[in-house]
Amino acid sequence: MVLGVTIVVFVATRLIGDPAKVMLPLSASDAQRAAFEAQFGLDRPMGEQFFSFIGDLLTFDFGDSMWQRRPALDVVTGKLPKTLELIAAGLLLAAVVGIPLGALAAIRPDGIFDRGIVGLSLLGLSVPQFWLGLLLIMVFAVSLGWLPTSGTGSPAHLVLPAVTLAVPAMARIMMLVRSSVINELNQQYVRTAKARGLPFLRVLFRHAMRNTLVPVLTLTGWEVISAWAGYTVVVETVFAWPGLGLTAMKAIDQSDLFLLQAIVFVVAVGIVLVNIALDVVFKLIDPRIREA
Repeated sequence: MVLGVTIVVFVATRLIGDPAKVMLPLSASDAQRAAFEAQFGLDRPMGEQFFSFIGDLLTFDFGDSMWQRRPALDVVTGKLPKTLELIAAGLLLAAVVGIPLGALAAIRPDGIFDRGIVGLSLLGLSVPQFWLGLLLIMVFAVSLGWLPTSGTGSPAHLVLPAVTLAVPAMARIMMLVRSSVINELNQQYVRTAKARGLPFLRVLFRHAMRNTLVPVLTLTGWEVISAWAGYTVVVETVFAWPGLGLTAMKAIDQSDLFLLQAIVFVVAVGIVLVNIALDVVFKLIDPRIREA
């Protein structure tokens, strides 16, 4: 997967534009353009550039960023902690709120609380994240003045971006937990536990919820991958959050091939690691998967 992504990234970055036109002034001469291309190896044949790229990749050398004039991998590792912070805060909020609300909604299907949760979930899935982010800025930053509009520097700066990232994930988690718990509550072992006189909340959270862990963790892993690979780009751009997503957008604007290659490669490796971690966790929590 990483090798395939690497090849696609190399080809795609060569198609996004001409770095010389972006980085050099309009008055640049042909000699200046030729010197720029020679400096970054863009004057060589495509095949030679590709094999040079693969060779450098083996030593994690992505070259120097054309835009920031320093090693591309250093730029990525400098921005990476902020993106991880945003993903962790957003998905933790989504799980902490979404799982119990989904479970409680499943107690009385089609009741008032259940209908309210379903309605909120549909609303959370329908609202575009960029619009939600702008709405939160208008209400909580501009009108009420409770929180900063953008940037970073304090825990308060993290609140609005984390909520924006969390809302669609929270909606999906609530719906999945609700449907999974409804299915488990109709199983024979639940009826047996209730017949033995066990408290309902104990049956719900200790027995029924335990059997929903695999689908919930599967969805949570998918949310991590989706946020890591795309959603954070929107959120970071709206809130000027200095992470990989905002850096990737600026790299595209600047036609910074080497920086963009480094970002996409790190994202691809992260996706592979998340999938491997999920497989390990599944085997730990579900004996049926270990036996298979």
